[in-house]
Amino acid sequence: MNAFSVLSEWPVGRVSAGVLRPDGTLEFSGDPRASFDLASVTKPLTALAIMVAVEEGIVSLDEPIGPPGVTMRHLLSHASGLAPDQRRLLTEPNQRRVYSNSGIELAADAVATAADMDFATYLAEAVAEPLGMTATALTGSPAHGASSCVADLMAVAADLLRADPLLLDRATVDEMTSPAFGDLPGILPGYGLQEPNEWGLGVEIRGRKRPHWTGSTNSPRTFGHFGRAGTFIWIDPDARTACVVLTDREFGEWAQTRWPLLSDAVLAEV
Repeated sequence: MNAFSVLSEWPVGRVSAGVLRPDGTLEFSGDPRASFDLASVTKPLTALAIMVAVEEGIVSLDEPIGPPGVTMRHLLSHASGLAPDQRRLLTEPNQRRVYSNSGIELAADAVATAADMDFATYLAEAVAEPLGMTATALTGSPAHGASSCVADLMAVAADLLRADPLLLDRATVDEMTSPAFGDLPGILPGYGLQEPNEWGLGVEIRGRKRPHWTGSTNSPRTFGHFGRAGTFIWIDPDARTACVVLTDREFGEWAQTRWPLLSDAVLAEV
């Protein structure tokens, strides 16, 4: 049975999905060019653009940004202590993961200021255009305001799995997708307190989290993001496999049970 067969049972109006397999082949279900709101799946795209800016020397991961003691690295890994949607500290930096849209927005603003262009334009030029992502646009918050399609996001996944990525040096990708600031605890939205709540730079790390939105057979090195719009992308570097799903139904209990089953079905076919 094809892994995508379970999608017919999902309580959604529209769904588009894609899988990148270890041999580089792509498989799609639904229209891979159909546009969906990404919600927080915007964050990895924003982070990629910021990491391009880091490699270009426009900004530094360890430069101070915002409240005292906060750096770009803190902001991208939700270790700044900034409130979820306000630019004020709830705790000191590097104490716990506080999932913060405002932190991602602050990081993007720093790039826009340093590059002397609006961040949506920078993201388009640094990420979307080089990868041929013609359906991707940032029209709102750099934390949750982009729209895209499965085909575009699979282009991102393919680049991140390459030995010689187009957008970034391999060492930069490895740093971005490895846990930052150790084993900080924190709340994973929708899944409660996780100890540790591992996070990379703009991407969540699967690690040892239970429960989780990826599958039980995803490796601990799996990284990606899910969004409130009923969207997700994960990339498993051990399995050399990636999966993207975009839907038109807000994340909720329906997804908590179905997403891991799909992910396990995808990996069973590898």
